[in-house]
Amino acid sequence: MGRLPGLDLLRAIAIVWVMLFHSYLVGGMGEFWQAGITHGWMGVDLFFVLSGYLIGGQLLKPLSQGQPFRPGDFYLRRAFRVLPAFLAVLALYFTVPGFREAPGIQPLWQFLTFSLNLLIDYQHNKAFSHAWSLCVEEHFYLVFPWLAWWMTRRPSTAKFVSVCVAVLIAGLALRGYVWLYEMAPVRGLEQVERSFGQRFVEDIYYPTWMRLDGLLCGVVLASIQVYRPQLWAGLQRRANLLLIAGLAVVAVAIALFDERTALLPTVIGYPLLSIGLALLVAAGASTSGWLGRWRVPGAGWIALTSFSLYLIHKPVFRLVETHLGAQLEGKGLLAFAVYAAATLVAGALLHYSVERPFLRLRERWLRREARAAAAIAPAG
Repeated sequence: MGRLPGLDLLRAIAIVWVMLFHSYLVGGMGEFWQAGITHGWMGVDLFFVLSGYLIGGQLLKPLSQGQPFRPGDFYLRRAFRVLPAFLAVLALYFTVPGFREAPGIQPLWQFLTFSLNLLIDYQHNKAFSHAWSLCVEEHFYLVFPWLAWWMTRRPSTAKFVSVCVAVLIAGLALRGYVWLYEMAPVRGLEQVERSFGQRFVEDIYYPTWMRLDGLLCGVVLASIQVYRPQLWAGLQRRANLLLIAGLAVVAVAIALFDERTALLPTVIGYPLLSIGLALLVAAGASTSGWLGRWRVPGAGWIALTSFSLYLIHKPVFRLVETHLGAQLEGKGLLAFAVYAAATLVAGALLHYSVERPFLRLRERWLRREARAAAAIAPAG
């Protein structure tokens, strides 16, 4: 799948939204940016939907065409994509303590095994905690190829719908149960309010089984595109209607999450938000709608470097605050420009020095594999 301007724009919005949210590390970016900062965590959910759609399509399309299942190739491609930049930033966190945005950090083995989101002590070890979303993605990469292979051996709409409904209901039930029963001892007690927030992050917001809604919605989009091409074509012709509907659903989700840790948003807010974001992704996948035709200068580059920006932005924020915070105090737009410029430079450095060379190496490997397969085919 080639790069689509609409999806690039959504990816750029996602990373900018997340970075605005994480600006709380340095006291925020001023009142003008407050609306974006408050709900910027939703950018991660947009990443999940995009990942489910793109990875789902990469796996389901060849399987639908009867091509052999090659999990090793998939895992190797993802390793080239994710590990080099992640390990480079991880090395900085553990060899240069001053690089960290917070003093405490979880043990190295939890990052290397992508178990951070299941084991973190969030109150004491916040450094590189944003790697939790990468853990969710890695768990998705580990399990979904096998689930896709199993479901496409004998394709069945009923089986697919059953699995999707089961994942959705399991998320609703788990979040509701943990909120009502596991967190009851600390809920509503003012003297342990920090404990409630910590428990919410550790037990509801971070665990993989609680946050599958976005990935699920993305996979549903990919499944429609691969197995129901006529329905997908009809949706693409209505891209502008999808955009309006998606914005409306996301607006409802934002209103619902006004009290972010309450029971109702905890239970139904994440699937509602994911559905709205999935409508936006479906609209962005079309080249004929407003979103697909709207080429924002710089959005493509920000989307291209979004992974590096995500990995590096929190420690950069802290470094800028440490060295320039006093001079930037109360200087709204100037402070925003300095923090943004430092983050973009650091992200570009990571992307061009680490991420991009390994992506090029992956492309060379893929071309070599394709030539080898083409050479074997006539003999077969």
